[in-house]
Amino acid sequence: MQWSNERILTTHTGSLPRPPELVRLYVERARGAAIDRAELDRLGKAALGGIVDKQIEAGIDIGNNGEQQREAFFLYVRHRMSGFGGSWQRWPRGDVERYPLLKAQMAQMLAAREAVGNYQPPKAVGEVRYVDDSELKAECADFQAALDERPGAFVEPFMTAPSPGIIAAAMKNEFYDTDAAYLAAVATALQIEYEAIVKSGFLLQLDCPDLALERHLTYNERPLSEFLGFVERVVEAINQAIINVPRDRVRLHVCWGNYEGPHDRDVDLADILPILEKANVGGFVLPFANPRHQHEWRVLQKFPLADDQIIVAGVIDDLTGFVEHPEVVADRIENVARAVGDPKRVMAGTDCGFDTSAGMGRVTEDVVWAKLKAMADGAKIASGRLGLG
Repeated sequence: MQWSNERILTTHTGSLPRPPELVRLYVERARGAAIDRAELDRLGKAALGGIVDKQIEAGIDIGNNGEQQREAFFLYVRHRMSGFGGSWQRWPRGDVERYPLLKAQMAQMLAAREAVGNYQPPKAVGEVRYVDDSELKAECADFQAALDERPGAFVEPFMTAPSPGIIAAAMKNEFYDTDAAYLAAVATALQIEYEAIVKSGFLLQLDCPDLALERHLTYNERPLSEFLGFVERVVEAINQAIINVPRDRVRLHVCWGNYEGPHDRDVDLADILPILEKANVGGFVLPFANPRHQHEWRVLQKFPLADDQIIVAGVIDDLTGFVEHPEVVADRIENVARAVGDPKRVMAGTDCGFDTSAGMGRVTEDVVWAKLKAMADGAKIASGRLGLG
């Protein structure tokens, strides 16, 4: 895993805007319609090449495939694993439920979108196993081919994969006798994906919104201690799933949900960070740009990282059309660097993905690239102020 040894490096959280024609095919497939798989493959590969070029142009140092060949950050596993079928309505978001006018507005906006939704996912109705790695192999090979055509494109490439916890929480268990058995089965299946990504030469990012988000979903009306117990169990499952992955080849992303809402029911970072730090990973990707969590960089002073760990600080809000001023970005980077105590262990990133499910992005594509360019400019400013380069 690269460190910011000479300058503050830039990265992001994973998903980037997909072309409209690709979104359309993903939406049709999610609705059960027959699609042209060859056309989906062609559009996915074309989008991959374009997204790598755009990241380079925006100044991204540690980039990825933009998740262009997946319809959503975790729903894609239903095409690679057995055991999933049907659908269910996820638990309501505890913060949004407190604001009926906002809830109605959000429902109207969602109904008007052509998008792949995360809130009516499949359920576990059979044994969960990783049964088809063809898409995984193709995804890794396609990304590598794109990189080969663009030598030196990134300082380091990464790929994402979901936490076993988000699948176990979002894809309801209707097969296993216990939730613990279900979580273990999902982790065992995902181990194949985790190891394949790293063996392909990519840094692995684990997407774990469950480790914060589920507090105001599944555990909204339950004691904090029960949610923290869930976090403990998921971190243990992650550690088992990455047992063969070198610590410095994996980073862990946690967030409170990629939606524009009140977020006034979010669990505090201080409550979960001591548990997150039990994960055997080389770094964390945490949000510090959105209005609800900007102040929590201070928590890093109370619960310091291990000496060999880095942090990707979210300094860009992926849910607003505001283009952050580079000086604002620099200030946010410097705050985190002061809290960590070593700027070489800090990178600039985004709070979450810009299109976590195809078509669900809140920010238009032109603004996305302006925001990422502003992040790169702010990282240059911070690098000078922090004595790097």
